Amino acid sequence: MRRFSFALLAVSFLATVAAGIPYPAAKEENHPFSVHDMLAMDRISDSQVSPDGKWVLFTVRETDLEANRGRTDLWLVGTDGKGLRRLTSHPAADFNGRWSPCGKRIFFLSTRSGSSQVWRIHVDGGEAEQVTKLPLDVGNLIVSPAGGKLGVTMEVFPGQTIEATVAKLEAIEKRKATGRLYEQLFVRHWDTWSDGRRSHVFIVPVAGGEAKDLMPDMDADTPSKPFGGPEEIAFTRDGKGIVFTAKDAGREEAWSTDFDLYYVPVDGPAAPRCLTEANQAWDTTPVFSPDGKTLAYLAMACPRYEADRFRLVLKPWPEGKERVLTEAWDYSVGSFCWLPDGTKILATAPNKGQNSLFAVDVQTGKAETIVEQGTVGGFAPAGAGIVFERNNLKSPAEIYFIEPGGGEKPVTGINRARIAAARQGDTEQFTFKGWNNETVYCYIVKPVDFDPAKKYPVAFLIHGGPQGSFGNNFHYRWNPQAYAGAGYAVVMVDFHGSTGYGQAFCDSIRGDWGGKPLEDLKKGLAASLARYPWMDGTRVGALGASFGGYMINWIAGNWPDRFKCLIVHDGNIDERAAYFETEELWFPEWDHMGTPWDNPQGYEKHNPVNFIKNWKTPTLVIHGAQDFRVVETQGLGTFNVLQRRGVPSKLLYFPDENHWVLKPANSILWHETVIGWLDEWVK
Repeated sequence: MRRFSFALLAVSFLATVAAGIPYPAAKEENHPFSVHDMLAMDRISDSQVSPDGKWVLFTVRETDLEANRGRTDLWLVGTDGKGLRRLTSHPAADFNGRWSPCGKRIFFLSTRSGSSQVWRIHVDGGEAEQVTKLPLDVGNLIVSPAGGKLGVTMEVFPGQTIEATVAKLEAIEKRKATGRLYEQLFVRHWDTWSDGRRSHVFIVPVAGGEAKDLMPDMDADTPSKPFGGPEEIAFTRDGKGIVFTAKDAGREEAWSTDFDLYYVPVDGPAAPRCLTEANQAWDTTPVFSPDGKTLAYLAMACPRYEADRFRLVLKPWPEGKERVLTEAWDYSVGSFCWLPDGTKILATAPNKGQNSLFAVDVQTGKAETIVEQGTVGGFAPAGAGIVFERNNLKSPAEIYFIEPGGGEKPVTGINRARIAAARQGDTEQFTFKGWNNETVYCYIVKPVDFDPAKKYPVAFLIHGGPQGSFGNNFHYRWNPQAYAGAGYAVVMVDFHGSTGYGQAFCDSIRGDWGGKPLEDLKKGLAASLARYPWMDGTRVGALGASFGGYMINWIAGNWPDRFKCLIVHDGNIDERAAYFETEELWFPEWDHMGTPWDNPQGYEKHNPVNFIKNWKTPTLVIHGAQDFRVVETQGLGTFNVLQRRGVPSKLLYFPDENHWVLKPANSILWHETVIGWLDEWVK
């Protein structure tokens, strides 16, 4: 496989003009896509339209290979695609940008003072000024629509002030004993050990003054950990109150998904009031209508199930009976916002391998497709149209503008030169008859420089979740173009349990991890080989992470003669043991239909450890020490078995990575090792 200098790709690019901004010429032109290209792409996120609808504020993450991390800055561009410019350029991280109500200033979070604090900058540029100088890091930021107040989050010990939290942390640091005493779960979560602190919402006056904890006695986090953000907190339209998401579940936190919405006045002494107590499932993402008379939010209906369908719910404000708007619409809403006239809600949802943008009528719940193809991210009304982010299998996210009845127009082209410089494989989506003859979708990616007269080895990618998808998106960890660039055909099956094909399809994996999905994978690979004769069915390697890693271990014992090699990343070898080692207990309890002591068969029915006697396929094992969801002993146990049975195998171990591989240098090592293993056994 050809190698290309990441440093070269990261600092210099082909000469082109993207939204009016010229890029310097690169020395290395036109080469097959590789991990170096993937990391060189600038990552656009968190688009925010200005109050007048004329500008888009967004965050750009660049990869700093020397520092082995990403760094973020704020950028601006007109909704017409003109005036693209970098607003901040400090070496520290600048992120979470939000417009002031007047549209003349931008508030944002920055680590430039040595900790994460609120800063602001004039929209015309100039020097940024620090707004907060709090003794704790600020995690999230929202701005009151009435002006004058900010909502921020900080981690404090429940029932204690900021100052008391700082004093307690200092005392802990000075203590010689290192032991921690726990009275309830979580002991650790995702990649972090619990120390008793919780992320709370605070009100901070813009003009200066004391930060007020709005949930001082709640033993709960806002936003939710580990992936929640400012979308889980909202000011009322008059700025007098805040609605936020939290799971105040006490000792049941590790096996409950009962997130609720709470309301609290920003000035009064009142304690937070639960708005969704009747629903024992997940409630989140509060968004007020433009006139402030309706609160919209997302709600699941099934307790202790994280992959239930999110429905749009409307609640008259401040009092009134809630109404489920999208009960008849078999899509799970991911994010949403109101149109200015309040008649429709824009919403994204997984949709047969896409993540499409829809407009949902507030009266009828009827949904109309606005943008179907690709993966739509941040979006908002802008004048007479809509601004949205979109990525796909051949491009990272860029910003677009669409008008009713009109075509799409690109607003940014920040990665245009990098895309032009790297040759990629063409993609196709097709369907086949999977388990029970039900329709299953599959994506394939052709090798770079495809020649239909040749035979190509196959990389068979298996997605995680299991309630997930390998759809039409640009992935920064499992990007199929990295394999296409190395000369492989790529096959990705969205087996039963995948999202975007109706809730029944998603739910069907419960209690059947090794059943329907494996049958779909078998039939999907067979259908791909029959449909594309240029794929070499005698040279196929299978690889996956998380549930995909579990499935690799399951395949090793239940489909042992099919593949030339296997690659398992952060996958369970023993489902029974995994229950006792993981942190979010609601997940295995739902998918395996109980606990191991109440329903042991649910954990043994499709347990890879029971079929180790059949293992013989050369296997690469990868695991991260900071993965507290699929713990490292599962990967070490897999490697132990392979070595003890004499199966050709290697272990790639990352002491500083979690469930994902995030550091740029580690990502390069990961890809070189994975593709090297495929080359050794498949190519």
